[in-house]
Amino acid sequence: MAESFGTDAERYDRARPAYPQELVDQIVTASPGADVLDIGCGTGIEARQFRAAGCRVLGVDPDARMAAFARRGGIDVEVATFEDWEPAGRTFDAVVAGQAWHWVDPVTGPAKAAQVLRPGGLLAVFAHVFQPPAAVADAFAAACRRVLPGSPFAGESRPAAEIYDVMFTGFADAIAQTEGLDAPERCRFAWERTYTRDEWLDFLPTTGGLTRLPPEALAEVLSEVAAAIEELGGSFVLPYSTLAVFARRA
Repeated sequence: MAESFGTDAERYDRARPAYPQELVDQIVTASPGADVLDIGCGTGIEARQFRAAGCRVLGVDPDARMAAFARRGGIDVEVATFEDWEPAGRTFDAVVAGQAWHWVDPVTGPAKAAQVLRPGGLLAVFAHVFQPPAAVADAFAAACRRVLPGSPFAGESRPAAEIYDVMFTGFADAIAQTEGLDAPERCRFAWERTYTRDEWLDFLPTTGGLTRLPPEALAEVLSEVAAAIEELGGSFVLPYSTLAVFARRA
């Protein structure tokens, strides 16, 4: 699944949200210099934000299609998983991972980040957490139960906030046990975005459970979600929380 997001890289880049500027500024300010390594950079969404903040960014991504899109946006990208990527003696002031750290081995990843960080450098992993309105979420789950009975989306009943809290607790615990990294700190950035029906239907196919779905099955899921959004008046406000874990190179 980690290498399925490049199926439609243009849609991914168009539909996926950027990160709060406050988060980007905090990372840039806390880093000792401007050299950033972006793990799982995808199409370059956060890489472009860090570049706009004055950083020099190198991306690493296992999907050549995503890497090609990021390069068209001016981002230098090397195709590899972070575990297999060869730093060749290079070091960085910050290692970041937006919406990607859960694809990285929890032991190898922090250790390799510590290896390539300069003294005082910052490891920053972050991701968006969101929960659409109940009517939209229920329509999506019902469609998944019918079309994708084995999908985690079909059987998952926990709120997204709970799922991600468990995930980020795991990230912090693994980082805390990594030699060379100081005790991690956790942050949360709250914001919101209004989605029209068409914008949400553009976003959904970029999510992991749907990137490999046959077109006819995807159309069935999107049709039910579209009907639910129409019942809400054609749009909804989606609260976001962007969670982050920071750890400094000792």
